[in-house]
Amino acid sequence: MTKHIGIVACTAEGAALCYRTICIEGADLMGRHAHPEVTMHTFPLSQYIRYFEAGDWQGVANLMLSSVVKVAKVGADFAICPDNTIHQAFDLVVKKSPIPWLHIAEEVAAEAKRQNYKRLGVLGTRFLMESTVYSTKLTAMGIEHRLPEVKDRERINEIIFNELVYGRFTAEARAYFSEVISRFKKEGCDAVVLGCTEIPLLVTQESSPLPILDSTRLLARAALKKAIGTASQ
Repeated sequence: MTKHIGIVACTAEGAALCYRTICIEGADLMGRHAHPEVTMHTFPLSQYIRYFEAGDWQGVANLMLSSVVKVAKVGADFAICPDNTIHQAFDLVVKKSPIPWLHIAEEVAAEAKRQNYKRLGVLGTRFLMESTVYSTKLTAMGIEHRLPEVKDRERINEIIFNELVYGRFTAEARAYFSEVISRFKKEGCDAVVLGCTEIPLLVTQESSPLPILDSTRLLARAALKKAIGTASQ
């Protein structure tokens, strides 16, 4: 028996990509059409954004806790959250959570370490880029990081919330992200963190000037390994 994965979702596109990855790549590990049991709960994004804008991370944590209680009640053994920004409330959540969690930035940092990357560019919402979600985890691994300039953070944030979360992926936005990543390359970065779970739907390895660390799929793959590996121990 595999472990039951609980998904605490925030944005639809990122959560959907995470869910699809678990289901599709599960077959590679478990056999044709097989994947672990998955339960997902989602509050409206508007509720989260209200707390983002107020800087109320306890409010964010309360939503996450409500979601994790729901997925735990129907049998989830552990939880993941395919949203980087709300990991700012992670420490407030795990203290009261009925089930354990995987941390998205820890999975990205671990993969960066495996790839022997030394300096990463980090992309995401303005709230994420200006937080310690990634800096803390990367520093613990001995990895440097760089952020876009303030004007680019604002533009990236606008694209995420006005386009990507609605499933709009334009050539103009793709070209803009490529320019930002090119600047990371000039600053000595050897890879880029796609630290918003919608960005991998816009930026692919083929379109990126640097190797990408896809936070959405890395989290999904870590959840798959935990679901299968725990059961086999």
